[in-house]
This record gives sequence, structure tokens and C-alpha cells, in this order.
Amino acid sequence: MPYYGHIYYGYGDFLANNLYVLLLIPVLLLSLWAQFQVSGSFRRYNAVNNRRRITGAQAAEAVLRAHGVFGVPVRPCRGNLTDHYDPRDNTIYLSETVYDAPTIAAVGVAAHEAGHAVQYAENYGPVRLRTAIIPATRIGSSLSFILLLVGLVLYNQSLFFIGIVLFSFTTLFQLVTLPVEFNASARAIETIDGQMLLDSDELPGAKKVLRAAAMTYVAALLMSALQLLRFVLIFLGRNNRGGGRD
Repeated sequence: MPYYGHIYYGYGDFLANNLYVLLLIPVLLLSLWAQFQVSGSFRRYNAVNNRRRITGAQAAEAVLRAHGVFGVPVRPCRGNLTDHYDPRDNTIYLSETVYDAPTIAAVGVAAHEAGHAVQYAENYGPVRLRTAIIPATRIGSSLSFILLLVGLVLYNQSLFFIGIVLFSFTTLFQLVTLPVEFNASARAIETIDGQMLLDSDELPGAKKVLRAAAMTYVAALLMSALQLLRFVLIFLGRNNRGGGRD
């Protein structure tokens, strides 16, 4: 394995970097497309009032009642598309453009967040798993790149491997997040339809908003998995060539 001063030329590095760039382009395009779809679909359907004039807050409360979940406050929060359910205080926070808005998009987004509250109330499996790996994910996100960089610069395979393991927890978190998000959207659409919060011709608009939001999580997973693959290829390439130093 050629080694010139502090510059390391490895086949693993070459393969990883070229494969990474090759796959990065479609993943970036998917990510940009997903972001465009989210903002576009939300803007479009947040300009259309639903016929029943149900606001986002009312929709969230309706979903909670339909699933027998009580004691979960629904409160407004600042910002645009900052809607979320916080399990720490068991509260649904809806952005200013959703909380009081009687629009198709507001009903869909609010129902989705209420779906997360229902997941926690029902002890939904993927939510339990995601909660369990949060500590490891936090450690991984804060330390992985430091160890990867040090291992890369010092050509220390042990440190580099530990960095890969820690980074893999962030990828695992993204993977587990997918069923959580898709299930919350499915619960939202099912309840919106079952409780007749939207008319049948309004429901596709809510579906489009939630489908676009789900694609951002798919793009995030692919980006994380691609980065992980790059690190693994570098590690394997250096091991095969005997270039790593412990």
C-alpha cells in the first residue's frame, strides 16, 4: 500500500469515494425533490379550507379521542412546519400555520402528530425500539465523526472501526424512524376518513402532504446509509491492503 509521508493512498479510499459520489447524486436529488414536495404540497393544501372548517388543533383532538387517548395537551408553537409530538411532556405542538388553520393540510399534519401520541399511548413496538437506542444515537452523533477523523488521519483502524460502530447507531435510528412515521401517517389518514374530518375528495390532499413528508425520512435514511457504506469500504480496503495501523 503506497504511503507517502502523511498522505495515504488506499484502494479502499478510492473505491469508497468514487462509489459515494456516484450514489450521492441520486440521493441528493431525492432529498431535494422531497423537500420541494413537502413545501409545495403543504403550501398548496394549506391554502384550501376544508368544508367542515376543522382546525389543526381540533383534528388532533379528534384523533386522540378516536383512539381513547386523553390527557395529551395540544398547544401552538412558533415557526412553520415545526409541528411535533414531544413524549417528554406528552404534548402535541402545532405550528402557527396549522394550529388555528381550518385547511386540508392542517388537518393532515395535526392528525399525523396525534398519531405519534397514540403510538406512545399504545406502546407501539418501533417507538419503544427508537426510544431505547436514543442514548446510543446521541453518543454516536457526537463522537463518531471525531473518531473517524482521528482514525483516518492517524491511520488507526481500531479508532476508525469504533467510529463506524458509533455512526451505525445514527443510521439505525433513521431506519427505525421510517415505520414510526409511516404508521403515524396511516393512523392519521384512517382516523380522518373514519371520523369524517375531511370529505372524500379532500382526503387525497392530506395524503399528498403526509406522503411528501415521509419521503424526507426516506432520503435521510439513504444519505446516512450511504455515508456508512463509504466508511465501511474505506475500512475494508485498508484492512485488505494492510494499510491500517492499530
